[in-house]
Amino acid sequence: MEISVELIDRLSHLSMLTFSEEERLKLKDELEKMMDFIKKLEEVNTEGVKPLLHITAGSNLETEDVVTGELPREDAFSNAPLHNDQFFLVPKVIKK
Repeated sequence: MEISVELIDRLSHLSMLTFSEEERLKLKDELEKMMDFIKKLEEVNTEGVKPLLHITAGSNLETEDVVTGELPREDAFSNAPLHNDQFFLVPKVIKK
């Protein structure tokens, strides 16, 4: 696929973006580099390689919820800027 200034103009129109002449030329150069990289990837022999559908072998792995320990209330509030010894206090963000 050839990247031309006309293609850049068409893409910018479709995406409703405007570019200066310098940006258009830079974008053209970057897109050409991307296409060259894709062409290089097409040269890789993938014969016999199964498609990767998931990064991990399993899917929807679930584990039991296990309580492993508790943090004493004093330790939990030790770094809190605002608290009332029962709850963390945060600034009000929703105003009516």
